[in-house]
Amino acid sequence: MHDVVIVGSGPTGLVLAGELRLAGVDAVVLERRESQELAGSRGGGIHSRTIELLDQRGIAERFLAEGKTLQTASFGSTQLDLGSLPTRHPYTLALFQNHIEQLLLEWVEELDVKIRRGVEVTGVSADDGGVDVQLASGGPVRARYLVGADGGRSVVRRSAGIPMVGPDATRSSLIAEVKVAGEPVQQGKVDARGIHGLYPMGDGVVRVVVTEASLGPAKEPTLEDLRQALADVFGTDFGVHSPIWLSRFTNATRQAETYRKGRVLLAGDAAHVHSPTGGLGIGLGVQDAVNLGWKLGQVVRGISGEDLLDTYHAERHPAGERALKYTMAQSLFQKADPRQEALRDLLDEVLRVDGAGAPIAGLVTGLDVAYPLGTGHPLLGRRMPDLDIMGADGPARVYELLHQARPILLEFGGAALDVRAWAARVRHVAATYDGAWQLPVLGRVAAPTAALVRPDGYVAWVGEGTADGLAGALETWCGGAGR
Repeated sequence: MHDVVIVGSGPTGLVLAGELRLAGVDAVVLERRESQELAGSRGGGIHSRTIELLDQRGIAERFLAEGKTLQTASFGSTQLDLGSLPTRHPYTLALFQNHIEQLLLEWVEELDVKIRRGVEVTGVSADDGGVDVQLASGGPVRARYLVGADGGRSVVRRSAGIPMVGPDATRSSLIAEVKVAGEPVQQGKVDARGIHGLYPMGDGVVRVVVTEASLGPAKEPTLEDLRQALADVFGTDFGVHSPIWLSRFTNATRQAETYRKGRVLLAGDAAHVHSPTGGLGIGLGVQDAVNLGWKLGQVVRGISGEDLLDTYHAERHPAGERALKYTMAQSLFQKADPRQEALRDLLDEVLRVDGAGAPIAGLVTGLDVAYPLGTGHPLLGRRMPDLDIMGADGPARVYELLHQARPILLEFGGAALDVRAWAARVRHVAATYDGAWQLPVLGRVAAPTAALVRPDGYVAWVGEGTADGLAGALETWCGGAGR
């Protein structure tokens, strides 16, 4: 029996597998595809907080070397400046999913993660002792815990009986990478139906996005569907042929009612589906995985009780819900409609006022996430800034200290903190830092004397001159003393 089975080797599944491996857990990934190769480049783009998470594991530079950074994001027609955000990565990274998956695969292979390919999961059944994963051939595979990272049509979610709730689709679009007759030329149009465009990608390949006249059926589209939609909008189908990839997406926005049902958990698109506008999908899945991985690792290893897994839903469900609100709001502006254009123009006037766009920029980038860890210092429940600190071994960045996904107690002076009972699990670092403490959206905050940083980079306890509350925080997030 495996400790954990992960279904799906997309970005979410790969990151979760890496996190569990760092936690010392026996996890295996089951993937239907025979290889990591994707047909077409698919979606793309990751934002600041996701890049920070990769930085926390020491692999961000691999992604930055392959993509292009953009210091703006949009809401309606307003361009939001990301360049002034208090992060080392104040930008969006334009990088398609096929490249992201290959880079993540390299990382998990270095960690010796087990991936079984060509395996189709058909159902799951859980009992008090574990979960049986039914396969189309062979099996079943048994695990103590199962994580469905198998996309918006998740077999794991459906088999576990976890409902998805939210608004149904009102329109659908076709997206494809194809060749066209003649020289590819960029085209773009917005009408009452939606947005449409052709974008040359090189080597004669064109990426096409076209909104359909009516809501399309829940099945894979054909090349003829694409030709008809293009002809309706542009008066020509551009002679599209030789499709590399062709798919349909909608503006349906749904979220799993719960991210955990006993021994079955959901992450990524299996837990939330939404319009691809804004490019939030990959980042949301990565953030789910990093939140869940260390918690599941501690539970499997007996360091923490199962109630730690309940904090996964408690933290990530509201964060996902907030991001989904952005995608719904943004998708309103993706068609020509006088009423919606009036709203867009008024929003633009508001957001152009100094600082008014900061909350939206924080939302899009994921830097505004604040987990409900109680009241107190503004840092509590938010991501730890990547400070340049001076420690006993010389200068260091905070995120460098998180490469092994272990919790850190950073002490900047004040009361001497005694964490010897947790020494095997918590890294205690005495450091100095003389700069300002700047948090996204909130701005400058008072400097703490200490901070307990979880493996996912979020602050679980803040010291303000005393050790009050530290033992309780260590018990909650790092397990019982001496375990």
